[in-house]
Amino acid sequence: MDIVLRNNLILITTGFETLNTDWMREFLNHHARGMLFLPKAVLVFRNETLIEVREEFLSQLSQFHAAKHDFNHEFFLRSMLKYGTQPIKIELDKLEEPETLQVHLYAYDKNTVLISLDQPNSWVLNYMRSQLEVYVERGTDLSLVIDVSDYKAKARLERALNKRHILHYQIQYTYDNHFMSKLYSDFANFSFGDLCRDEDDVHTQFYTVLECPVGASQDALKKSYKKLTKVYHPDKIIHEAPHMVEHYTQKFQLLQEAYTALRVVS
Repeated sequence: MDIVLRNNLILITTGFETLNTDWMREFLNHHARGMLFLPKAVLVFRNETLIEVREEFLSQLSQFHAAKHDFNHEFFLRSMLKYGTQPIKIELDKLEEPETLQVHLYAYDKNTVLISLDQPNSWVLNYMRSQLEVYVERGTDLSLVIDVSDYKAKARLERALNKRHILHYQIQYTYDNHFMSKLYSDFANFSFGDLCRDEDDVHTQFYTVLECPVGASQDALKKSYKKLTKVYHPDKIIHEAPHMVEHYTQKFQLLQEAYTALRVVS
């Protein structure tokens, strides 16, 4: 393990074995909602309500590090405590062979999704919680139930599922043939022609597709359109299951239709 005190963060470089020690996991579990997952690393931001937890963690970290390198624990701890407002970055010192982890997705209906694991994995669940916090209805150490009753929630879920590598875990998402049709039942017969029956509904739905409030500016529409077309471009998932490619293709076409219509209307 190496610890570097930088101007803007505390950098801890260690192996996955240390990352899974009880005291390290307890600290990270407390900060599950304030973690940013990076390639083979996690960044933990300061939380004013968890100051004591942070200080206890730094004390345990200092003792662990001092025992490994045979130096004064208390002096090193005083140095780390001076960085009380800075984030803590915990980085793997080597990229271990990825461990494949299956995550199962099940749609009860268009409003509710169950994310479940075969065995407990706090790293993957903490990632899901950090991405979907406001939409989590309930959860255990094996599963989360997500409220996706609006399109913003569905878009947030899709962005979370786009990440396939958490630390040294390679995630494989599995779902049945009815998952997409249940989740996107509102889009089943959704087309430009069908929407033209009611002009007010057309405009409202187009703003929804672009994830913008009704009446958003041209700049806002353009920015959201560019962002979403990058996310949903079918070429990004060309090797995925055919029905997933079909869904992305449909969503991509809807984005084009919505943006084209609102550029003229606005």
